[in-house]
Amino acid sequence: MQEIKNTIAENFGGPASRLGSHQFKLDDCPDLSGKVAVVTGGSEGIGFGVTYTLLKHNIARLYILSVSREVVEGAKDAIAKELGQSQADRTLWMECDLSDWPRVKEVAEAITRDTERLDILINNAGRGIMPAELTDYGVDRHMAVNHMGHAILTSYLLPLMKRTAEKGNVVRISNQASNIHTKAPSDTKFANLDEINAEVGLNEQYGRSKLAAILYARWFDRNVTKNGSPNVLMNATHPGFVSTKQSRTDIFEAFPLGGYAMSHGLEPFKKDQFEGAVPTVFAATMADKSGQYLCAPAIPEKGSDLSQSEELGDSLMELTKNVIKEKMGGGLGNNARPFDDLALL
Repeated sequence: MQEIKNTIAENFGGPASRLGSHQFKLDDCPDLSGKVAVVTGGSEGIGFGVTYTLLKHNIARLYILSVSREVVEGAKDAIAKELGQSQADRTLWMECDLSDWPRVKEVAEAITRDTERLDILINNAGRGIMPAELTDYGVDRHMAVNHMGHAILTSYLLPLMKRTAEKGNVVRISNQASNIHTKAPSDTKFANLDEINAEVGLNEQYGRSKLAAILYARWFDRNVTKNGSPNVLMNATHPGFVSTKQSRTDIFEAFPLGGYAMSHGLEPFKKDQFEGAVPTVFAATMADKSGQYLCAPAIPEKGSDLSQSEELGDSLMELTKNVIKEKMGGGLGNNARPFDDLALL
């Protein structure tokens, strides 16, 4: 019976969240004075819910990585009206498309030069359920953005996060996953680039990239947290059924007709952006374990059988390393540099 209640709490908003076996509310977020955070896609949707909450709880510095200055400025205006100009001024926007890997590395290096600490990294930006597409350098855009771009960002920020943890602080990383990870093809092996570039279906394509978010967190736990950095934690989260740009407008690109049911028919049952931010805020400020799959509001779940496979996680990260080394080392524009050993964890 509790399993059914948890499923309802994990996916739907309003009173449904109170059915969950593990409870957490945004107001439960601790005081974050003196702490520094990075949020990708932090200016709209779930990302805005997260950044607003961090600022409300006194985060000292907040780097927002996104592709649109206009959207960020709108978000800052909203924060200034609600929380005050001083809180809004704690944000710094950095233009960054997660599929532009050399730019991701540049941004990580710029952040490392700009601050002496980093307590929170939220890997939130992502490509939703949309048609398959390759980047200019020949990698499935879902995997390039949702997983590999964030792996680069995390890797190049890791030395800064480790230094922060060595001073007695708990550093937390949150990956945005989804229960759609269960739709990843059952024969997923992450064996080679041809496999992840193959068109396998809309939900399957998206689900595979969200499976990667969970596997990465569990791989990180084994290879970083439990291998000398016990105060650096990484978890993956499932926000539930949230009303965002992805579910209201982008869905029509994938489902020109069926998208109407998602965008309008199911709107009354969706969570708002703040409800959707709950598990991410928990993972980023309160989690005391690493390698978890945390479903809203703060319910640890096993996830699919594939998501629990250490062998598959190792294959994913080996493929991630090899693809990024090949593509970045091959010259992705004038600013490309090889993916050096420091970033490979």
